Amino acid sequence: MKLISICPSNTELLAYLGLIDQLVAVDDFSDWPKSIDALPRLGPDLSIDMDKLELYEPDLVLASLSVPGMEKNIEELEKRMIPHIILDPQSLNDIADDLLIVGQACGIEERAHQIRAEYLSFIEEMKLRATTVDETPRLYWEWWPKPVFTPGNINWLTEISTIAGGLNEFRNVELASVQTDWDDVLNRMPDYILLAWVGVRVDKVKKEVVLKRPGWKDLSAVKWGRLSIMEEALYCRPSPRLLEGALKLGKMIHPETYKDLRLPNWIKNE
Repeated sequence: MKLISICPSNTELLAYLGLIDQLVAVDDFSDWPKSIDALPRLGPDLSIDMDKLELYEPDLVLASLSVPGMEKNIEELEKRMIPHIILDPQSLNDIADDLLIVGQACGIEERAHQIRAEYLSFIEEMKLRATTVDETPRLYWEWWPKPVFTPGNINWLTEISTIAGGLNEFRNVELASVQTDWDDVLNRMPDYILLAWVGVRVDKVKKEVVLKRPGWKDLSAVKWGRLSIMEEALYCRPSPRLLEGALKLGKMIHPETYKDLRLPNWIKNE
């Protein structure tokens, strides 16, 4: 099959299914695995060049609704009658289901079932270990610095926090993304401050921006060295790579609990 992915999380999902060699083009922001570097680019995921996409005559396009504004890509695919599937995962289980959906669409259903089972088994193992920790630290995730946005309960980062032996500080807000302010976070006194600014490379995230906020230097999380920059690619994209992020988080906050846990064999860090 000739496949096209028009967002990074879908490209990564194809990689886990072993279908990267069938990709003929991707969006500009897909950056993993490295083997896709030479593929033609179709523009940013919110502004896909549909004329260019159509020239490749794909058998299947993997579209997404993971970011507001992607709807126009889908409208154009439908208008041009280009074969496509739409993914919109909001949870770790949704991603597991998407592995199967894509596997079925690409004719590798048996392999997809196996990978899905291993994916879910790894999550269960992390959950089990999380029940053994002595303390459950409260984690403040920052998605955007000004205005401040942080994930709420309807988000995979709440799940990742839990299976890594922590608690998302804003888990009680029934939203996917919560707009708050510096004073609110300051008054909550989280045990960890985790910066994962959406769409921003790690080297562009500056702790100094956070430390300039009134009172933040006095937070115990800062004093104890628990202010960390986290890779956006491992925490902000709804793909199986979230397992890499979850394990990294677990080893950060509970090193003894997760130190001997390894990712499934089908996950390759490239």
